[in-house]
Amino acid sequence: MQHYTICNGWLNAAVQCPSPNFNSRPADATVRLIVVHNISLPPGEFATGQVQRFFCNQLDSHAHPYFKTIAHLHVSAHLFVERTGVVTQFVSFDQRAWHAGASRYLGVSECNDYSIGIELEGADNVPYSDAQYDALAKVVAAIQAHYPQCDRHLTGHSDIAPGRKTDPSPSFDWQRFRVLLSQKS
Repeated sequence: MQHYTICNGWLNAAVQCPSPNFNSRPADATVRLIVVHNISLPPGEFATGQVQRFFCNQLDSHAHPYFKTIAHLHVSAHLFVERTGVVTQFVSFDQRAWHAGASRYLGVSECNDYSIGIELEGADNVPYSDAQYDALAKVVAAIQAHYPQCDRHLTGHSDIAPGRKTDPSPSFDWQRFRVLLSQKS
C-alpha cells in the first residue's frame, strides 16, 4: 500500500506538473481547509490530458469549442486525482493555488488564501471511481497529518461558493469517503 508523505509542500507519490498559476499565501494565512472539486475537459470526457494542459496554460483553444470559453483563464489546483487514482500535483501546498474563486468558509472569505484544492476527474452526473475514493482518502490523510489545522475542515466547492458551484457534485459520497479516511488516518 502506497504511503503518502509531504516534504517541502510536495506530495511524494504525486506526478509533478508545476503550474505557473499560483502565488504566495498572505503572511498571516495558515493552511486550514481542504476543498474538493471536480473537473473534466472537455466536460464529461475523461483521460484526455486537457485538465493538465489547462492548469499549465497550454490548452489549445481550437481543440474543442468549449476550450474557447476557458483558454484565457489562469487557474490551478494543488492536486488532480484521475479516474485511475493517479495523483498529479501542480502547486506546492505551501503556495496559494487558484481554485476556489469567490468563496467563504466559516465566515472567512478568500478560501484560496488558506486552503488546499483537490480536483477529482469527474462530472456532476458521473459517480467517482473506487480508485479515486481510495487515492483521495490517502492524500487527505497525508495533508491532515502534515497540516493538522485541516483535520476537521474538509468541504466541497459547492459549500464555499453556494449558488455558483455544484462540485464535487451530488454523486460524491461523503459518507463513503469519511469511512475510508478514518481507515487511512
